[in-house]
Amino acid sequence: MKMKKLLLFLSCVLCVSADALHEDIHVIGCSYIHGGVMFGLDREELWYADFEKQMDVSPQPTFIQPIGFGAGAYEAAVSNLDTCRQNLHFTRESLKDYPAQRDAPSGVMIYTRNEVELTVKNTLICHVTGFYPAPVKVSWTKNGRITTEGSSINTPYPNKDGTFTQIARLKFIPQQGDVYSCTVEHLALTDPLTKTYNVETPETPETPETPKPSVGPAVFCAVAVIIGLLSAAGGIFFILKANKCI
Repeated sequence: MKMKKLLLFLSCVLCVSADALHEDIHVIGCSYIHGGVMFGLDREELWYADFEKQMDVSPQPTFIQPIGFGAGAYEAAVSNLDTCRQNLHFTRESLKDYPAQRDAPSGVMIYTRNEVELTVKNTLICHVTGFYPAPVKVSWTKNGRITTEGSSINTPYPNKDGTFTQIARLKFIPQQGDVYSCTVEHLALTDPLTKTYNVETPETPETPETPKPSVGPAVFCAVAVIIGLLSAAGGIFFILKANKCI
């Protein structure tokens, strides 16, 4: 029988299979402004609801057989979000003075999904982790100007230490000299955190080094000289000894 761990945090439900080879998760999280519903497997997103665009998203890799969640999955997520906010309201009413814990992001990284080739479509990833509460706000710029086209952000993913991870993506076409940045805002930050990415031509392979002379013959010659000197010294020793005996 599978053992299940249940974590309830302001209507954020985390289900973990403790004795199986895989770990599955279902997150329902909310505030009065933001909300998220997500299904995941082995720390990878399978499905989440994008409430801003009013649609569901399945960021599953193309090389696996897609895992479906059935018709009406987005509508069910909207219903779960409403229930979450009702529970949040009742919780705040009963715990009027609960402490507001805030942890700033411990790590922000920006990198590309695939190896960069100029003029070939790619995706920039802004990986934010170690923050509490969720979510963070991520904005993108291209050459100093705010850009939103092709951008998306996933539902906050809970870490084992109680903090969250969130990943923002930006589809782009690399052009030599372009500069992109992702800026992260969070309740625990006094100033936003910004990471930049410069598009550069991939480095050309280095010219093979000129083969260096082998040290083998030199070592061999040195050893031969030493052996020769030792042999000469041995011969002189025996000659002198023989002379004494005469």
